[in-house]
Amino acid sequence: MTETNRARDEVRNVVIVGGGPAAHRLADSLHARDAERTVHVTVVGDEPHRPYDRVALSTRLADGGADLTLQPTSMWDEGRVRLVTGERVTSIDPVGRTATTSAGTELHWDELVLATGSSAPVPDIPGAASSRVYRTIEDVDNLVSEARQLADVHGRPARVVVAGGGLLGLEAAGGLAKLGAHVAVVHSGGWLMSAQLDEGAGRALGRIISGQGIGLHLGARPSAIRVEDDRVTAVELTNERVIEADLVIFAIGISPRDELARDLGLGLGPRGGVAIDTSCATSESNIWAIGEVASFEGRCTGLVAPANAMAEVVADRILGGAAEFTSVDDATKLKLSGVDVASFGDALARTEQALEIVYADPARGLYQKLVMTDDAKTLLGGIFVGDASPYASLRPMLGMQLSSEPAAYLSASGMEAPAGDELPASALVCACNNVAAGTIRDAVNGDEHTEGCSELGALKACTRAGTQCGSCVPLVKKLMETELTKAGITPSRALCEHFELSRQELFESIRVLELTSFDEIVARLGTGRGCDVCKPVVGSILATQHGSYILDGGRGGLQDTNDRAMANMQKDGTYSVVPRIPAGEITPDKLAVIAQVATDYGLYTKITGGQRIDLFGARLDQLPDIWKRLVDAGFESGQAYGKALRNVKSCVGSTWCRFGVQDSVAMAVQLELRYRGLRSPHKLKFGVSGCARECAEARGKDVGVIATDQGWNMYVGGNGGFQPAHAQLLASDLDDETLLKYIDRYIMYYVRTADRLQRTARWIEDIEGGLDHVRDVVVNDSLGLAAELEAAVDRHVDSYEDEWAATLADPERLRRFRSFVNAPDVPDPSVARVPDQRGQMRPATDEERDRGEAVLVAGMTIPVRGVDA
Repeated sequence: MTETNRARDEVRNVVIVGGGPAAHRLADSLHARDAERTVHVTVVGDEPHRPYDRVALSTRLADGGADLTLQPTSMWDEGRVRLVTGERVTSIDPVGRTATTSAGTELHWDELVLATGSSAPVPDIPGAASSRVYRTIEDVDNLVSEARQLADVHGRPARVVVAGGGLLGLEAAGGLAKLGAHVAVVHSGGWLMSAQLDEGAGRALGRIISGQGIGLHLGARPSAIRVEDDRVTAVELTNERVIEADLVIFAIGISPRDELARDLGLGLGPRGGVAIDTSCATSESNIWAIGEVASFEGRCTGLVAPANAMAEVVADRILGGAAEFTSVDDATKLKLSGVDVASFGDALARTEQALEIVYADPARGLYQKLVMTDDAKTLLGGIFVGDASPYASLRPMLGMQLSSEPAAYLSASGMEAPAGDELPASALVCACNNVAAGTIRDAVNGDEHTEGCSELGALKACTRAGTQCGSCVPLVKKLMETELTKAGITPSRALCEHFELSRQELFESIRVLELTSFDEIVARLGTGRGCDVCKPVVGSILATQHGSYILDGGRGGLQDTNDRAMANMQKDGTYSVVPRIPAGEITPDKLAVIAQVATDYGLYTKITGGQRIDLFGARLDQLPDIWKRLVDAGFESGQAYGKALRNVKSCVGSTWCRFGVQDSVAMAVQLELRYRGLRSPHKLKFGVSGCARECAEARGKDVGVIATDQGWNMYVGGNGGFQPAHAQLLASDLDDETLLKYIDRYIMYYVRTADRLQRTARWIEDIEGGLDHVRDVVVNDSLGLAAELEAAVDRHVDSYEDEWAATLADPERLRRFRSFVNAPDVPDPSVARVPDQRGQMRPATDEERDRGEAVLVAGMTIPVRGVDA
């Protein structure tokens, strides 16, 4: 017997055709599970790299040096797993069970796994040969190089057209825009990410993308690429528009690479791909298919979670198990810096009698939707645009009954989610790696043989949770901290995986080191490129400490949607305008200006609970014109879009009221002008009442001031929301000067020491010593910080500049406020209005559009969907 034959008798040979993420997962799973060494694995990939993370291609685009190699890599260096790169399998013999590579190597197999992935299709149109695709590391590196070369040749930024408004297309567009290219996206759907988002979410996303300077051409496809002297010059669209271009990229989906399967005569899916059953077996015995080439229930998918799940099933089956692949988890999260988008479950509400809860918060202006059963109890899916922070916690609860009203789980509602929804052990936390909540808890707690994981990095390495797309990391961290607390262990206060420091420690480090940019901060104090958790925190800290324009110096990418637009996005993608009206006091002349602006722009008007006037329905491109009129009339930004002081509510006080004992209006105006624009961990609201009757509801505010015969009583830590809290008395009978000093100290101490997105009520509860400690710091100066905290507020007051006035004075800053970057004077035609029963203009419903009713758009009557133009 030859050596080869003896080897075949002792072990089974598994050949994996393809070297992508699915192949890596299968090889790693076989390596980890096969303790008896019953299989020998060979992976054949046609790329020259070790398997890498395609989900993170956008990071490679932003940082050409990013290493995307999938971990672990140790198995490649051991004898049981062999990796062949730069070769492809050209033929397969199912009878002799051999596979031949492009280098002429013949591989024997007992089990063959097709993991050939997919390719990026390019339509058959004139000039298509001159286009590019966004699929591999080589594609990304070549795009970066070509964009830079084109900029050098033309002496201007490269003009890039990306065909495809899905995940990959938007990642490519965003990355190239950050490199300085002028980018336009062409998408056949009526809104972006139309396969994952409903119209409201897609329209909102479109405005965010437009706000980054990326042009949008929706409802059209490229029909031809113009090429002159071997150079691309323009793209012709199916709607007869022509876009000038130097570079055209197609990211319009995936085509399964099923050529080998076709040659073998394997069963195929209706739209291509290798048909598989629940065991991931193909129509030929001992041949399996996983990943993007596999067609399950007639569908191929390009997401990492189902690919990994298929790999685990095949590993189990090859080793004698009976695992099954039963469903496709198509939850998605956009990996584009500055854009927070996610969807999961039945996001488009296709379930019969599904109930959709759509939330557009006037305070933050974000599009968030939950899809529920008709009794509003069981979670079926969700969509998030602008703030996807609820995604990580809600996605594992898919199919579960929520313990409270759905709005409580949406960050845009301002309510605090109930703490009673503990995930069952079987709840899927990390879809990419199929990690359940119970697995994470077990890893944290350990057992008699294994020490538990008390650090996030160790927990991720142990369970794999959060090691691929990363969207579940906040939930993984929360589960870890909960288990550690139960065990009597103080959990790490690390802000996120990129910063081991807590927010408080990060604030102090930035202050002491006098750091002024995110790049400096992450280089000195953190690792990686940051995330959706740490970037807004750093942006807030920099704004608090330096008081400079929040979107300058590269800080625009750190801000959320509303801060970038300096307005609150609404459910239909328009914005609301909230001018500051200190203490609710306003002259008739200023009221007239607001009334005229609302009339001229057809805006819905409402007096808010904070004694201000909110103007709804402004398009992005209208914001500068609206604010110019308001600024010229003496108004300034009310910062209703920011984590900052919102308003100071006041009663009329002693000026008019016969019960008033102090001038509450004058004090409220003084407080609002002193603390306006101060960025903080969460929004701040003040109230000033002129007597004990408390008409301003000051004890429901973060800072409440109530007049007495001797001066003012100061209350702190009052909050509304899902878990309301009454403010508590901090000090009594204060004169004006002392009151201001105490508020200075209290607010700045909160800004320095609170966690991210922590309201003052929860901060006082969590801080060691509670209210007594806060009182010692503020009143008794127990930490010796009083002068420093007061000086910080003084610097803020001295450096304050109205953000909208600064924007209007700078033409470059105004470039952000365009509906279409390549047609700045063209209004967004999707903004539709109808009059309501109370004489105001409101967004048109889909039914009203479908009926062909004329709607008012920025003062113009236009035809809408269902009506001939």
